[in-house]
Amino acid sequence: MLKKFKGCLLGAAMGDALGMPHESGAPNLKKMKYGYRRAYRNHPNEALNPGQYTDDTQLMILAGTLLADGKFNEERYAAALRELYFRDALRFPDGSVASACEHAQKQNEPKQGVKSTTAGCLPVAVPFALAYPDMSEGCERAVRACTVTHTHPAAHAAVSTLVTLLYHALHETPGPVERALTKARAEDEVLGSKIHKALLLEKEGADTETALLKIGHDVSVYQTLPIAFFLISRYPHPPDLLTVAANTGGNSDTIALICGAYLGASKGIHALPEDLLEGLEDRQRIELLGQRLYTLCTRRMQQQ
Repeated sequence: MLKKFKGCLLGAAMGDALGMPHESGAPNLKKMKYGYRRAYRNHPNEALNPGQYTDDTQLMILAGTLLADGKFNEERYAAALRELYFRDALRFPDGSVASACEHAQKQNEPKQGVKSTTAGCLPVAVPFALAYPDMSEGCERAVRACTVTHTHPAAHAAVSTLVTLLYHALHETPGPVERALTKARAEDEVLGSKIHKALLLEKEGADTETALLKIGHDVSVYQTLPIAFFLISRYPHPPDLLTVAANTGGNSDTIALICGAYLGASKGIHALPEDLLEGLEDRQRIELLGQRLYTLCTRRMQQQ
């Protein structure tokens, strides 16, 4: 189980770093190459080196560290997030995250997230899937953390769906994808329908380019999460899943983060390509965080 905890976080960061240079671009499936790359000149991520991650992993590490320290609450998370944002340390931040930070600085403005469906809410789900032995509690706590930046019900449904997917992969429950689909349908009818459509396209044998056209790959949870479900179901071989997810364009960093997190959660750290692990920014820090969250989850399990 420890290998899966480490693998989940490392896979998420790895996917993020692989998708980083292709974020906001067009799909690159015909000319894709394996491995880390640098973003093109004048890209928002041009200052990042190959193997560095984006704001997605920054948020995942921030929430995960507070959880592991036993200090997580929404106020501390919001304050730490604003501190990162206002010293320009967040890397190409999600627009809704940026808006929430800006609003919180204004007098007489409520300190809460914005009503948005952007997928910048999703990375925070990853550590909550690891930290809680009770999935319902993990979903509930992740949604509360999500409200710091996103108040839209669809964002909350997407966070709960991702927690469900990763939780069942970690704990080796049969059919984690189907269970996550059931959760999505229960939480948001539109999101559930779009994930179902994505899985149906995969089952029917649609190629990935067709799936991208029919599902989309933009920053909305209504596209980011369904295309990730398609890719997870289509590509069982780790290097293929990571490479294709990273080259989807659009919201490629978050799409690949979800795929990498699922890969690590379901198969463990040893399923992740060693050369990519070696080139990943903060590999040791992220691996240690996985160990700390495993210890936290185990302790909570013993207390039940």
